[in-house]
Amino acid sequence: MIFRNLFSLFSLFFLCSLYADDPKFNIADGFSISIFAEKLDMPRQMAEGDYGTIFVAERNGNILALFDSDNNGQIDARKIVAKDLTYSTGVSIFNGDLYFSEIANIWKIENIEEWLRSNKNSNAIPDKVLITNDLPNDKWHGWKWLKHDDQGGLYLNIGAPCNVCLSENPQYASILRIYENNWEHVAQGVRNSVGFDFHPKTKKLFFTDNGRDWLGDDSPSCELNRVDVDGKFYGFPYKHASNILDPNFGDINPGFDFVDPILELGAHVAPTGVAFYNGSMFPAHMENNLFITLHGSWNRSEKVGYKVIRVELDDLGNVRNVTDFISGWLQDGIVHGRPSAPFVMRDGSLLISDDKANLIYRVTYN
Repeated sequence: MIFRNLFSLFSLFFLCSLYADDPKFNIADGFSISIFAEKLDMPRQMAEGDYGTIFVAERNGNILALFDSDNNGQIDARKIVAKDLTYSTGVSIFNGDLYFSEIANIWKIENIEEWLRSNKNSNAIPDKVLITNDLPNDKWHGWKWLKHDDQGGLYLNIGAPCNVCLSENPQYASILRIYENNWEHVAQGVRNSVGFDFHPKTKKLFFTDNGRDWLGDDSPSCELNRVDVDGKFYGFPYKHASNILDPNFGDINPGFDFVDPILELGAHVAPTGVAFYNGSMFPAHMENNLFITLHGSWNRSEKVGYKVIRVELDDLGNVRNVTDFISGWLQDGIVHGRPSAPFVMRDGSLLISDDKANLIYRVTYN
C-alpha cells in the first residue's frame, strides 16, 4: 500500500512538472498555466454555456460536458452528452443550444444546460437534432470548426479532400455559412481552415489556413486571413501564401483575383484553433488580441510549431506584432503535446486543449 501511494504521488508530480511547472514550459511573464482537465480523448474545440459548463469535442467520438463546481480551476465532474460520432471536433453554443460536428453531419442538442440540470445524476444521453447531413464525408481535411455569428448564422469549414487538387464540388476548400436553411460561401480557395473567430469590435471573420505539403521544409507558409467581403477567393490551389504559385495549378487563370493573407505563420506549423481575447483578466494591451494554437509539423525535417502565439492588430485589422505566448510542447526535438484549440472563458482565463497529451490547460494572469 505504501509503495502504491508513493507511486501515485510520483506520477502526479511527474505529470504536473512536465505540463505545468517545468521551467522549459515557457509562458509570458505574469501568467500561470495549470491543468484544467485530464484523461480526455483527443480534445479539440471548446465552448461555454450560460451556467459555466465547458463543452469539449473529443475527436474520437464524444462530446463532453465538464464541470468545475467549486470554481477552483479544475473540473470535478464530466458527462458524455453525445457519443459514437465520426471525427467530432467542433462545438458552438447559440441561444442555449449546443451544436457539434461530425465529418458529414452537424447536430444540435436543444437547451443543453437545462437538460443537464434535470439529468445531473442520470446516465441518459440527450436527444440530438440533425441540422444538416449535406456535407462531404472525406476524412482528409474533414475535421470541422464551428462558430455562430450574433444573428445565429453557423459557420463551418470544409477542407480540400487532398493535399492539392481541384474539385467540381464547390463545398470543398471553403468556409460556409448556413442561416435559415440557406447556404452561403464566406470564403473560397481555403485549403484547410481549422480555426476562425469574429473580431470583438469590427465583427469581421479572421481565419487560419494550413498550407500544402511537399514543397520543401520552408514553403509554403500557413496563413492568417481576414474576410472583408464574403465570397472572395483566397488562392488555393493556384497560389499559396502571398506569392507561391503551385507547380501543378499555378499557370491556370481561374478568372478572379486572389486575397492575400494578412500574416504568414510559417511553413508546416499547422494552425488548428484561434480565439480573440475579450476577457478582463489579462493585461489591457491584450484586449482584442488573437491567440492561435500551432499544432505542429508532421512532415518537416526539423519540427516547428507546437506553441501558442499572440497576434496584435491595429484598428483596421492589420497585424501590428506577433509574439510567442506559450511554448515548450516541443523540447529538444521531442514532442510532449500538441496545442489544438484556445478558448476564452467568461472569467477571463484562457483554456488550451492538447490532443496529444489529452489535457486541457487553464492560463491565468497573476
